[in-house]
Amino acid sequence: MTGSPQPRTVLFDHDGGVDDLLSLMMLLSMPHIDLAGVVVTPADCFLRPAVSATQKILRLFNRLDIEVSRGDLHGVHSFPRAWRMHAYAIDAFPILNEIRPGQSDLTTANIDPEPGHLFLARKLREAAQPVTVLITGPVSNLAAALVAEPELAAKIEEVVWMGGALDVTGNVRDYEHDGSAEWNAYWDPPSAYNLWQTEVPITIFPLDATNHVSVTMDFLQRLAQLRRYPVADLAGQCWAITVGVIPSYEYVYHMWDTLTTGYLGAPQHISFRDVRTVVAPNGPNAGQTQVVSTGGKLIKAAQSVDVEPFLRYLLELFKQ
Repeated sequence: MTGSPQPRTVLFDHDGGVDDLLSLMMLLSMPHIDLAGVVVTPADCFLRPAVSATQKILRLFNRLDIEVSRGDLHGVHSFPRAWRMHAYAIDAFPILNEIRPGQSDLTTANIDPEPGHLFLARKLREAAQPVTVLITGPVSNLAAALVAEPELAAKIEEVVWMGGALDVTGNVRDYEHDGSAEWNAYWDPPSAYNLWQTEVPITIFPLDATNHVSVTMDFLQRLAQLRRYPVADLAGQCWAITVGVIPSYEYVYHMWDTLTTGYLGAPQHISFRDVRTVVAPNGPNAGQTQVVSTGGKLIKAAQSVDVEPFLRYLLELFKQ
């Protein structure tokens, strides 16, 4: 791996998809990341298996000391059920259900009873230094926390979000929608709108950037050569269940969340631009993250990726 990233304390809010759980594995593999807590949002997943898979990944890394919170906020538009099923398969993987020496059956000991938005608020309130909030699903929990306690914005160093589509077509295909939005924004457009009204620094990974990094059979074959490493083996199994399972509208599985998470470890492979944007809270373009010439919120947006160096970074990171 190239360079020495600066240490970060990270709160991670994910919504249980394949690349969300891969992102958790990435964070746990990054030595400079202090993972202070995890929230599971019931968006691109069914909550029970997504929470269970999250716990099992933490157990694989011997990190059941990290608290997990269940989100209880629900968006305006539901993700397709076929996408939400993936957590069931990952939760059943043998590698996650093998109890290794020194490990035990899962308990609720690291499950925090607070719902996601209250959990995030408490963690921010208690933080000694500003933290990074990494969100690979909708932003509902953080937006709710900041609406209730605006002063918590001072505790956030950076919000890193996989969301939006700026100069490319969105990936939403839904009734009475114009197709301009990306799904993480479309699930709960009012919350994305509310987050944009805050003062927190936001870095987004829109489809403009993630469309450059697809999960190819060539990459999976390279990953297969690393099966002797348990984390690489698990990563290969996770990505394998995405191959050819959803044939709708020229479906290609991209590294949406894994690219976003990779920014915390290998930002040198990604280029950015500063841009003013607004988010549509409702209407036929609900969730659209639109570039504007004046006004709006100034954010940092990922623009392009040096794909091969980034893939090599991933392969090296998973050698555990």
